[in-house]
Amino acid sequence: MFSLLRCFRLQARNPFLARFASRAPPPAADSKNVRLVRILEKRVEDRKRLASELSEDLSSASDISRLKQLKETEPLQAAWDQLVNTRQLLEETDALLSDPDETMRALATEEHKELSSSLNTLTETTIPSLLIPPSTTAKLSAMLELKSGVGGSESSLFLSDLLRMYLRLANVQQWQTAVVSQNENEGGGIKDAIVEVKGDGAYDVLRWESGVHRVQRVPATEASGRVHTSTVAVIVLPLVEESDTTEELFSMDDVKVEVMRARGAGGQHVNRTESAVRLTHIPTGVTVSMQDERSQHQNRRRAFTILRSRLMDIKLTREIAERRATRQSLVRTADRSEKIRTYNFAQERVTDHRIGLTLKNLSSVLEGDGLQDFIYELQKDHDESVLEDMLNAE
Repeated sequence: MFSLLRCFRLQARNPFLARFASRAPPPAADSKNVRLVRILEKRVEDRKRLASELSEDLSSASDISRLKQLKETEPLQAAWDQLVNTRQLLEETDALLSDPDETMRALATEEHKELSSSLNTLTETTIPSLLIPPSTTAKLSAMLELKSGVGGSESSLFLSDLLRMYLRLANVQQWQTAVVSQNENEGGGIKDAIVEVKGDGAYDVLRWESGVHRVQRVPATEASGRVHTSTVAVIVLPLVEESDTTEELFSMDDVKVEVMRARGAGGQHVNRTESAVRLTHIPTGVTVSMQDERSQHQNRRRAFTILRSRLMDIKLTREIAERRATRQSLVRTADRSEKIRTYNFAQERVTDHRIGLTLKNLSSVLEGDGLQDFIYELQKDHDESVLEDMLNAE
């Protein structure tokens, strides 16, 4: 990107921005940066106004709220101050580029290069990252639900591969995992599973995995070598423990609690006691059944954790749709019926259809390392969309 001197137009709203005037229309990328800087300028002006509203004794509830906002916006002020200072230093250096002294010109050229690089980093990376609102779910853990789809036993085998992939990723991220529920398939593999992933940021990282995952490969039982297509549905929910939120997600009056004898193999504790629990949230129709633990109390606790997570997920999805109703591409990230990724074993490639990214290293993805590349690019795409929304609302 060229120096910001070419980015700003004469109609800038204050003397500082006027210094960035340019007769020629700015390139599209530079124009975007100009608009982001103007948003930053407005945030800094709002911060200055907020500071002027503080009382002398700083004792009122309003003062406490304002002080908190001032603290939170300190990085914005620091970025603005750095932007102003860097631009001023650049202007001073410009005059030395034509100095008659060769040594001075060389020093000025080197400093000008460094300052231009700093300015570019500010406008292209630092300022955009600061303008993106902080995630309201940054501290939440995650709950993964995996369900086999089309493809029969091959789908169950693929679900086992995906479950192992997520457990390996969690291990790399140093998150704690617990398989809450798992139903084996008689022909091999797993029909469905629920996994708790505990750790700060787990939900924000894993939320991009919600959707239908498709695998294309030759099953071990296929004698003719024909490629089969199978699917697994992955749902990522925010893991909400009772102590994690003060927000009331449901009233106990709206929850129907049923206890029953568990079904399946397992001996006396499974079949002869009423240890299984089923919860039904009447307003939404959400149903949770749990029988994997040995006691009714443990199953009840697990079931309420899952119910809380599913209701929080419904709330977050509704908020996303309301905020971004005009941007269908963003709303689609919450559509779990969407095919999001294809794993092609014959060609050793994985393609994420939301961002059009293909990695020709399927083994690395299934080991968890390559999956991080997809997650990084999906987060980056999301952040760019948030900035685009911000610019459109300017």
